[in-house]
Amino acid sequence: MRLFIDADSASPPYEQLRTQITEQVRSGAVPPGTRLPTVRRLAEDLGLAANTVARAYRELEHGGVVETRGRNGTFVRAADAVRASEAMAAALAFARRARELGLDDETALGWVRAALAEPA
Repeated sequence: MRLFIDADSASPPYEQLRTQITEQVRSGAVPPGTRLPTVRRLAEDLGLAANTVARAYRELEHGGVVETRGRNGTFVRAADAVRASEAMAAALAFARRARELGLDDETALGWVRAALAEPA
């Protein structure tokens, strides 16, 4: 796994880590079951504070990209699980916004169908 931090980026370091790891998992460059470096080790390797790496790992776990197995470490989840988790997060965000807008279920589903019919 190759990671780097761009000190000149507007994106905070934890977000850069989260994005890079997620992309490497999605692409298959980091296969399911891979154990990530410890928080301290990765922080040391990248010259970051341990809390910065810990936050990235928490965000990755919350997003379903990795799972923490206590003292055994943090491991990459299967790409299918990552996609399913991200799809559910997107669906939940849309459902919340649709409710905020006062849309009924059928109208909201109609918008989803229309969006899915659009070319990518």
